Amino acid sequence: MFIFALRRLPVRAHRGLAFLRLRQSSFSAYLPAAFPAAAIAFAASPVHADTVGADTSLPAVNVSATATANPTAATRAVDPNLPASVETVTRDQFANWNVVNTEDVLKYMPNLAVRKRFIGDLNSIIAVRGTSNTQSARGLVYADGLLLSNLLGNSYSFPPRWSMVFPDEIQQVDVIYGPYSALYPGNSLGATVLISTRMPKKFEAEADVKAFTQHFSLYGVNQNFNGSQASASIGDRIGKFSYLLGVNHLENTSQPLQFATLAKSGTPARAGDTPVTGAYFYNNQTNTPTAVLGVNGEGIEHTVQDQFKLKMQYDFTPTLQGGFTLGYWHQTYNSETSSFLRDANDNPVYSGKVAIDGYEYAIPAAALAPSLGHSENWLYGVSLKTRNASGWNGEAIASYYDIGNSVARLANSGAPGNGAGTVTFGDGTGWKTLDLRTTYTPASAQAGLANHALSFGYHYDNYFLDNETYSTLNWRDGAVTSFANAFAGKTQTQALYAQDAWRFLPRWKLVYGVRYEDWRAYDGSQATSGKTIALSNASDRHFSPKASLSFDVSDDLTLRASIGRAYRFPTVGELFQGKISGSAIVNNNPNLKPEDDLSKELTAEWAHWNGIFRFSLFQDDVKNTIFSQTDTTVIPNVTNFQNIGKVRSRGVETSYSGENVFVRGLDLMASVAYTQSKIIANAQNPASVGKYFYRIPLWRANIAATYRFDERSALTLAARYSGRQYNTLTNADTNPDVFGGTSSYTVADAKFTFKPTRLSEIGIGVDNIFDARYFVYHPYPGRTFYVEAKLRM
Repeated sequence: MFIFALRRLPVRAHRGLAFLRLRQSSFSAYLPAAFPAAAIAFAASPVHADTVGADTSLPAVNVSATATANPTAATRAVDPNLPASVETVTRDQFANWNVVNTEDVLKYMPNLAVRKRFIGDLNSIIAVRGTSNTQSARGLVYADGLLLSNLLGNSYSFPPRWSMVFPDEIQQVDVIYGPYSALYPGNSLGATVLISTRMPKKFEAEADVKAFTQHFSLYGVNQNFNGSQASASIGDRIGKFSYLLGVNHLENTSQPLQFATLAKSGTPARAGDTPVTGAYFYNNQTNTPTAVLGVNGEGIEHTVQDQFKLKMQYDFTPTLQGGFTLGYWHQTYNSETSSFLRDANDNPVYSGKVAIDGYEYAIPAAALAPSLGHSENWLYGVSLKTRNASGWNGEAIASYYDIGNSVARLANSGAPGNGAGTVTFGDGTGWKTLDLRTTYTPASAQAGLANHALSFGYHYDNYFLDNETYSTLNWRDGAVTSFANAFAGKTQTQALYAQDAWRFLPRWKLVYGVRYEDWRAYDGSQATSGKTIALSNASDRHFSPKASLSFDVSDDLTLRASIGRAYRFPTVGELFQGKISGSAIVNNNPNLKPEDDLSKELTAEWAHWNGIFRFSLFQDDVKNTIFSQTDTTVIPNVTNFQNIGKVRSRGVETSYSGENVFVRGLDLMASVAYTQSKIIANAQNPASVGKYFYRIPLWRANIAATYRFDERSALTLAARYSGRQYNTLTNADTNPDVFGGTSSYTVADAKFTFKPTRLSEIGIGVDNIFDARYFVYHPYPGRTFYVEAKLRM
């Protein structure tokens, strides 16, 4: 595959080269959009490598026949007129990293972290700049234009559906920082992740097997936890038709994710209390003496996940292409719990009043309750797009994500056996999307002479949630008995947008646009046995203007100033999910206002030393931040999703990405970021004003260096650093490096890759080389070893 060397390459040429890097799947990695079919003029815009004309003028480009490891603007599968900072990682880079799950390809991105607690974690959320790792609705993830973001809620329970993509099919990933483009909805307030997958040019087949293990020791757990993954794919291009079929199987057992704790008691034990031994003591995140009783909650989670993916493309004409995607993901989990407590006969104790060191503790029946569940998920996607060399282009993408089967079972107590419990069904939950887009680029655009490059589009999404919980006499496999509770609701968003990239002088460009969004929430309800309460509908609509001015100081240096307003509308879960207590509704808030953000960014990009330096100053002012907190101004206090008056995040990012740095064969990614995110106004919790916002570290730093000894072998050394952050809005967690706290941490990784033959590959790796014990509330993995083998045809 040809690449373009970047030494002395003009910055504006980098952006023009983005078009040259696009492949059949790349264009759909733009925000899926196009105008309604009647308005699509299937004519022209330089959006596909196969149709770029010979008149393209790029005199500074050097052509090489080796694969690039440099994620510069030249390789990005995004609009080259995008008015935002973009970071890219390519297949050639992450092939030398320890990658098991799709989200692993983001692990060294600037000022970004993924809340991944173990391999196969279902709750992997993006955290970036002033967005924490529980604000899932502030991030967008697309795979070839299909929306994978689970905007049914806004917490760790609603992660993107990463598992609809398996790592071996990824070509590259682009991360867009902030809401500066009219092409993207208000959920881009944090970041937008565009995953571009590959399609075969000829017959190919590939198999990949991985095994991994970690040793973990904490409190009453000291053992190894193991897992494996196997994947295979086959594809071909036959005339105008191409396909890629892939399967993936993952099985893993996590380290303990949560522990049952009680504050250290000062109440003397009484007659009748069961004397027990085995408890551990520590000072918790607020420095309160605390007893650890056992493993609870998600416990030690064993997960099995199976994926099936079929992609097909057909070229109706040289400039008109259709596509179809079918994705299937099935997962089961079993969260085992255990008690550390033993009575005089060495029998485990799970609940009741016990005596520990002469003091009384009351352990709730459900304190150590285990759980299990399974779900089936389907993704359907169709697309139609043009790939003309200039003029008008159009694209239409429709998708449907269906949670066809979802069952979660929870025991009422931690005692062994198959006693009473609850069963929750989530069938019939999912989302639908439609995106239509048309673009116009004059024929002279690639020479940098065009006055205007236009984009117009329409977006529709519909999210629907339906959960029902029942009692059962046998929690593991029993039939349901009585109805317990239910909640349901829907949201719908329609949007129109227009954007123009106007190069009004040879070195000056203004990108400006506006997005209009019409949002409504409806059919919300909550029910208990004999009682159903319908919740009020809600609606809102807003215009979101955007503008960005850039100046090419020289062929190598570009300065850019961007500003954008964005509205992040409430999700179904924030509005309608909750409980009924008597005749009152608690733990939900159907009167939430949308988050109102004004983002600003100053950026300099400098092409030097075979790569790109980026320096960015940013500030996000978010009014009405939606967050689950306790209203301390009412008695009794109420905890639910509320609007926080204002949160301000400001900071600086520096990053570099290049190839053949210092010596030939050394590729480098490095970044350092500082973010100060503070609560400016919060009427419901005044004690939080002036405090740092939830889980935003002051510092993040990443580095990944890959040295290619020759064409057959490479070594990667990498490190990730995250600084001080808080797990409470009032910053009361003053002891962060314990279970329940949020640690500062430095984690080092390594991988050696060797290719015995042209069609085979072996990898040996380790994450967390120095076995750091760190926490983001949950304990994170210890030192993890990997071994991998690949075969290709």
